[in-house]
Order: sequence, then C-alpha cells, then structure tokens
Amino acid sequence: MSPWKTLLVAAAALATLLAADATVESTCKAAAAMDVRIDYGFCVSELSKHRDSPGADTWGLAKVAANLGVNNAGGAVREADALLARPPGTGGADDAKARAALGQCRRLYFDMELAFAGAHDEIDARQYAAGKEMAVEGIPLARRCDAVFAEARIPSLLARRGEYAEQIAVLCIAITDLIK
Repeated sequence: MSPWKTLLVAAAALATLLAADATVESTCKAAAAMDVRIDYGFCVSELSKHRDSPGADTWGLAKVAANLGVNNAGGAVREADALLARPPGTGGADDAKARAALGQCRRLYFDMELAFAGAHDEIDARQYAAGKEMAVEGIPLARRCDAVFAEARIPSLLARRGEYAEQIAVLCIAITDLIK
C-alpha cells in the first residue's frame, strides 16, 4: 500500500473513532442532564469500552447499555459459581450462611441476566417501554441480593456487581428515553 493510501486509511479510522466518541459523549451528556442519577464519567467509560459503541446512534447505545447489564450479571453468576466451587477455608463462601446467600444471589443474578437480555431484545425490536421495564428489573434483583447478605449478617461478596447493575439499568433507561 502506498504511503498516501496508508495515511488516508489512518485518517479515516481516526475520524471514525472521534465521531464515535462524540456520539458516546453527547449521549452521556444528554442522559446525565435528564437524570441526576447518571454519572457522566461512568457512562462515557463504560459505553466506550464496548465493541458496538463506535458509530452507534442512540438506539445502538441503549442496546450497548443493556448488553453491559447482561455481561455484568453473567459475570456475577460466574463469580458466584467460582466462589461456591472453592473448598471451605480457601477464601470462597466459607460457612453455610455465606454459601446459602451466595446460592440465592446466583439465582437472582441469573434472573437479572435474562432481564437485561430481554431489555436488549425489546429495544432492538423498538419496543422501548417493554425494554425499559425489563432493564428496571435489574435494580430490585441487585437490592435483593444485598439484602440476602445483610440478613445473613455478612458482607456481600457481590456488592460491586450490584452497584454496577443499578447504574447500568438507570443508564439503559435514560438512553432509551433519548431515542427519537
């Protein structure tokens, strides 16, 4: 390839990346202006990490947010499985209360994974109200998991997953509301 063609391809790639960032940033700015619960930095950081964000419009970014919810919930399920698979005394769920709480939360996060997948599918089908209903289901599921650990009087082993789930659910709903 000639040096000019290489330069042209590089310039086009850079322009695409800059346009994608502008779309993510402008969408996050609009979402944060609409809902005070939206953390602009979190929004830009998380949406920008996803492979489908470059070049995505608002509809595409709403689906990305739902997909991030799927990924987080699925990660929580795998994390719970890994902790439950460890023998007692090795840093997993070491007592019966912790194992029971983790088992309950594993089921809650599995349900959350399905809810976010449903949100993605509904948004993809342009059924925005149904998509938002599915996304909002992630919030009480995360809170129920935290409550399970609180009732067992042990710190949640999945607390950061729950915080992320709530943030990404609110973000998914806000971005969906921006779709024209």
